[in-house]
Amino acid sequence: MELGLVHLYWGEGKGKTTAAMGLALRALGNGCRVVIVQFLKGADTGEVPLLRQLGAEIYRGKAGQKFVFQMDEAEKAAARAVQNANLAAALARPADLLILDEACAAWQLDMVDRALLERAVRERPAGQEVVLTGRAPAPWMEELADYSTEMRCCRHPYEKGVTARKGVEF
Repeated sequence: MELGLVHLYWGEGKGKTTAAMGLALRALGNGCRVVIVQFLKGADTGEVPLLRQLGAEIYRGKAGQKFVFQMDEAEKAAARAVQNANLAAALARPADLLILDEACAAWQLDMVDRALLERAVRERPAGQEVVLTGRAPAPWMEELADYSTEMRCCRHPYEKGVTARKGVEF
């Protein structure tokens, strides 16, 4: 991982976080240090305990379980503080691979210190790979991406009434 490239997994389709976590597994399997920030995610998902067991450092959580659009200004401020603290803590750790999961949404919804998030990518240590995920990337994210993969939904079982399933969607 000498070059330290930027990966962007974005779009409306499923698989952005899954791709990022797959890369985390590959990096861990090769002895790399992996740090993950999951913005705006609070509920545990199946991959988190296993990634931690394998040595990944994971920063996640939000103030409460509401979606941002459901929050009042005080709740947004509390959630923003959690996101900023998580990002700052993650950036203080050495990492060969830094995953910023849902960075696009955190940026778009103004739920993170935008300057800090952008610096995390632009001023990353030499050789550090960075992964950004989310539906709609900021222009600077697209500009910096060495890898840019758009996830586009062609079909999803939700359209037939199938709800999210443990072990597949979470």
